[in-house]
Amino acid sequence: MKTFINPDRKEWPEILKRPLFNVSELYQTVQLVLNDIKNRGDSALREYTQKFDGVNLDDFSVSEKEIEEAATLVAPELKEAILLASENIRKFHSAQKPEIKKTETMPGVSCWQKPLPVEKVGLYIPGGTAPLFSTVLMLAIPAQIAGCSEIVLCSPPGKTGQIHPAILYAANISGVKKVFRLGGVQAIGAMAFGTETVPKTYKIFGPGNQYVMAAKQLVSMNDVSIDMPAGPSEVMVVADRTANPKFVTSDLLSQAEHGTDSQVVLLADSEALVEEVKQEIQIQLKNLPRKDIAAKALENSVAIVMNNKSGQIDLINEYAPEHLIICTTDYTEMAEKITSAGSVFLGNLTPESAGDYASGTNHTLPTNGWARSYSGVNLDSFMKKITFQEISEEGLRKIGPAIEIMAAAEQLDAHKNAITLRLKDIR
Repeated sequence: MKTFINPDRKEWPEILKRPLFNVSELYQTVQLVLNDIKNRGDSALREYTQKFDGVNLDDFSVSEKEIEEAATLVAPELKEAILLASENIRKFHSAQKPEIKKTETMPGVSCWQKPLPVEKVGLYIPGGTAPLFSTVLMLAIPAQIAGCSEIVLCSPPGKTGQIHPAILYAANISGVKKVFRLGGVQAIGAMAFGTETVPKTYKIFGPGNQYVMAAKQLVSMNDVSIDMPAGPSEVMVVADRTANPKFVTSDLLSQAEHGTDSQVVLLADSEALVEEVKQEIQIQLKNLPRKDIAAKALENSVAIVMNNKSGQIDLINEYAPEHLIICTTDYTEMAEKITSAGSVFLGNLTPESAGDYASGTNHTLPTNGWARSYSGVNLDSFMKKITFQEISEEGLRKIGPAIEIMAAAEQLDAHKNAITLRLKDIR
C-alpha cells in the first residue's frame, strides 16, 4: 500500500486510478460465446458448462426436492443469521414502496405516474471461492416486494454439479422458484436470450467477474437491461485520531479479500495513523484464509494523508467509492457533504460488512466511479413507471393554444392539428 502526503489535486486521478484490464480480447471472446448460446441454446450451455466449470450436466434446473434437501445441509446458526438478515432487508426495501400521486398541473389537466414491476428478472449469484448467498437476499427480496411475476436465478455448479446449499436455502426463503445451475457468460446469455430450459428475462441483476460484467454489458445493448455497469469491489475509509486502527484495518481487509482486483483506499489526517494501520495489516493479514488474495489487492491500494477537511470531501466525491466508511469525530457533518458514493457507513461501530449482510441496505452497488451517476440496487431497480394524463374540456381550452403555438414553431402541423380539431369540436 503506497502512501501519499497531501498530494496536489492534479495528481488525484493517477493516485486513485482503479486496476485496469485489457478488455479488447475479452469482449470478443465473450461475444462469440453469447452468439453461440443465442443460436444453439441448451446445447451450447452444456458445452460451456463442461468447458468452464468442468461439469457435465443433463439438466440445469434445480428441483424443488433439491432445494428442500439443501435446507438440511445448512447449519442452524447460519439459517438463523440468514433469516435475521432477510427480515432487515425486507423492512428496509418495503419502506421504499412508492405512492401514486395525481397532480393537477393546471385546472383540468391531471397527470400521474404509476409504478409497475419488471415482470421477468434474472438474478446472477456468484459461486466459486465465495458463494454469495447474501446476494440472493439482496436481489430476490426486493424483486419479490416489487411484485416481479417471474424471478430466475442462476448460480454456477460446483464440481459435483450442485449449487451451494446456502444459496438454495436463501433462494427458497426469498420466494425464488426457478433456479438453474449455470455460471459465468453462459448464465447471462441464457437469461438474456432464453433457451429451451431457461426463460428469457427482461432485466439482469448481480455481480460477477470480468467475464460476467462483459457479458452483461454486451447483452444490454440489444437484448435485455441490466442493473448497472460494475467492476471490482472497492472501499474508502476516512479516519482521524478518534478512529480505532484495528477497526480501520479490518474494514480495509474485508474488502481486499473479495478479489485480487479489489481496491482499498485509506484517507487519514496523519502519517502516524497510516503507519499504525500498516502495522496492523500485517498482524491481521496473516490470520486470513484468503490472505494471498487480500495481499494482492493491497498492491492496487493506497493510503492518502490529507489535513484539509474540504480537500478530503472533494477527493471522496471525485473517487466516488462503492463503499465509504467515515470514522471521524465529525462524521455526521462530513456525510452531509458526500455527493458520490454507493453506500456510506458512519462511525467506528458501523463496518462495511454490516451492509454486506444484515443491516438491511442493499450491497449491490456501483463501482469504478459509477456512483457519480448510478444508485445501488433498490426497490425502484425492479420497477418501471408509466405516466398517465387526462384532460377535460376546461383543461384543453387552457392548454390547447400553447400547444398549437409550440407545434407550429417546430413545424409539426399534425401535432397542431390534433389540438385544433378538438378545440373546434368542444366550442
